[in-house]
Amino acid sequence: MSPLDHYGLDQHWLTEYEKHSRNALLARVVRVDRGEFDAVTDNGIVRCTGSKTCTGDWVTLDEHSFRLIAILPRRTVIERASAGSTSDTQILGANVDTVVITVASDTALDLGRVERYITLAWGSGAVPVLAITKNDSGSVDEEEILAAAPGVTVCSTSAVSDGGIDSLTEHLRGTVALIGPSGSGKSTLGNALVGDSILATGATRDADGKGRHTTVHRELVPIPGRELVLLDTPGLRSVGVQGSEDAVASAFSDIEELAALCRFGDCAHEHEPGCAVLAAVESGELTERRLGSYRKLLRENAWATSRHDARARSEKLREYKQISKSLRQKYAAERTVR
Repeated sequence: MSPLDHYGLDQHWLTEYEKHSRNALLARVVRVDRGEFDAVTDNGIVRCTGSKTCTGDWVTLDEHSFRLIAILPRRTVIERASAGSTSDTQILGANVDTVVITVASDTALDLGRVERYITLAWGSGAVPVLAITKNDSGSVDEEEILAAAPGVTVCSTSAVSDGGIDSLTEHLRGTVALIGPSGSGKSTLGNALVGDSILATGATRDADGKGRHTTVHRELVPIPGRELVLLDTPGLRSVGVQGSEDAVASAFSDIEELAALCRFGDCAHEHEPGCAVLAAVESGELTERRLGSYRKLLRENAWATSRHDARARSEKLREYKQISKSLRQKYAAERTVR
């Protein structure tokens, strides 16, 4: 069996490989470090050169120098928008099939953050699963979490006692990314899934209960006997949303279902007569907090998308100017020769 089989190789990637290059080496990126990366090949893990790869990418390499030749088209991408005023984005992982969002039961529950993570997961093209961690050291209102995660599988786990780990594993497919804030138990849960203490873990700070960053790299690790590959990620302090309205709609499917009952098709759910969403808030079926979170993420997504589009237009204009300049220089040189 090839080492690639342990890292998610399937017929899809073999077909993509055949399309792009049969004379190069097929590999998967398992870790990225400042312009270099480690990749697994038929011969094991090798150190490679090349930029713009991310953990989880399937790539082709030069057989001798291990230089990057091409990145195969990504099937899914976990990408968060910048929390600042720029239009930059950060890719957290590629070709992920399941996103496990960790919520620690021993810290204050932030439903707004949970909804952001779920939106991020749906926007990637992967399937989200929510894992309540540390259920033996604290408690959270699971009903609240279930209401904030319609259509998402929620599992309660304890990595210390292995409680709920088998149940969680049943819902995992392919490449599994662990995301969540620092101290939410990602690496401890990852170790429980892998069956070995290979991921760095640490305690939360006593002063504020917040976690320390124990994972500093995104790295792929096979899960023995499960046909799964684990991608552990550093804790995220901020989660900017950029993808599509479809991602927000998936995360807030309960509101979308209510919106379909509104009197007007373009109802903004603000003060329109016959608004089923506002009626649900008044009856207590839907909380004002959740509706506010829905509105906020829609606005944020629209703003992030507009910034991205503006940057794309700017880059296109700059490219056009460079081409025009080159052509003018070329024509001027030809006139001089004549």
